[in-house]
Amino acid sequence: MKAMILEAVGMPLRPVDRPDPVPGKGQLMLRVEACAVCRTDLHVCDGDLANLKLPLVPGHEIVGVVEAVGEGIAVSRLGQRVGVPWLGHTCGRCSFCRSGDENLCDEPQFTGYTRDGGFATHVVADADYAFVLDSAADPVALAPLLCAGLIGWRSLKKAGDGKKIGLYGFGAAAHIIAQICRWQGRDVYAFSRPGDEAAQRFALDLGVVWAGGSDEQPPVALDAAIIFAPIGELVPSALKVVRKGGRVICGGIHMSDLPAMPYALIWGERSVASVANLTRKDAEEFFPVALQAGVHTHTKIYRLADANAALDDLRAGRLSGAAVLIP
Repeated sequence: MKAMILEAVGMPLRPVDRPDPVPGKGQLMLRVEACAVCRTDLHVCDGDLANLKLPLVPGHEIVGVVEAVGEGIAVSRLGQRVGVPWLGHTCGRCSFCRSGDENLCDEPQFTGYTRDGGFATHVVADADYAFVLDSAADPVALAPLLCAGLIGWRSLKKAGDGKKIGLYGFGAAAHIIAQICRWQGRDVYAFSRPGDEAAQRFALDLGVVWAGGSDEQPPVALDAAIIFAPIGELVPSALKVVRKGGRVICGGIHMSDLPAMPYALIWGERSVASVANLTRKDAEEFFPVALQAGVHTHTKIYRLADANAALDDLRAGRLSGAAVLIP
């Protein structure tokens, strides 16, 4: 197999050749068809997240075909197209797992963070955390759904049923969830970096009712806002635009520190909450909804060997939609 390896945080990924991985008990070995590049991959590579495995193959929005199965897995799974997300394993024993909140597991493993991921030609994954996908669909188009879509969906559920939804940071997750919101009959208000007219045009082309900078006020008070950008300073900005009783949801795994802010911003029963990881139930809900809503992912393809260029483009804000690596 070929893989792009992170050997030290802050360093470029290095191409290596390795023996093909062997699936263990309850596992699948996949030939990777596509792997999207997520902002969490940046946080991993830049050292924003602690306790990562090194050396590491990043990548957790994986679409691949099953080429080998481990002990206990039916051979009928051979040839299946599956998707592998961020949450790669849970203990099944802790209070969170037992109560259905496996996203909060005390002993989790994460794809492309604490175990090797999909910036490679082959990868091993737990069969219970590999979702069967449409064999006729475009693997490049599917890849962003495995995190940008799933985390966006969980964030939207946390945001509630309000009709007017604000999205801060109009990248991979926001462009998917904006399409879901429109299908549900909601109005979307898109917030980009101040002055980023390209991102605002992209949002308007997807049917949002208003697009502006994160320093601007929308024309109406919003029911909820979801922050996908990893910028803590956006929390008080979002609180200013939601109505009394409104919710602000932080959708990323990492965010810069929240600034001091007046209590008046959160008074009126406004609330702020984070979203952590995902559950398999989220996937069971989301993929049929994405199909019914006709979600179209906007992607830019990079060769596996160009993974560093994809990360740089994401870091610099040069992408509309999602970057996707193909071996």
